[in-house]
Amino acid sequence: MASDVSEKVARILIDKLGVAETEINPDTNFIKDLGIDSLDYAEIVMDFEQTFDIRIPDEDAEKLNTIGTAVAYIEGKLSERK
Repeated sequence: MASDVSEKVARILIDKLGVAETEINPDTNFIKDLGIDSLDYAEIVMDFEQTFDIRIPDEDAEKLNTIGTAVAYIEGKLSERK
C-alpha cells in the first residue's frame, strides 16, 4: 500500500506527532490508536491540505478517522484534478 500519498501522510504523522512508523497502517484510528486531540487533528488536516494542495471541508474531515480513509480521501481529491 506504499503509495506516494500514504508515504506523505505517514511522514506528516511521524514529523508532527512523533508517531512510530510501526504504529502506522491503514486501520490505525487517529484518536483511538494515536491518542490525538481535536487540536492535533485540525493541524494534521491543515498539513494534508498544504502538502497535497487540496481543500478538506470540515464535514469531510470529521469522517477521516483512520489513516486508510484519509489516504483514500486524499487520493480521490487528487484524481478529481486530473
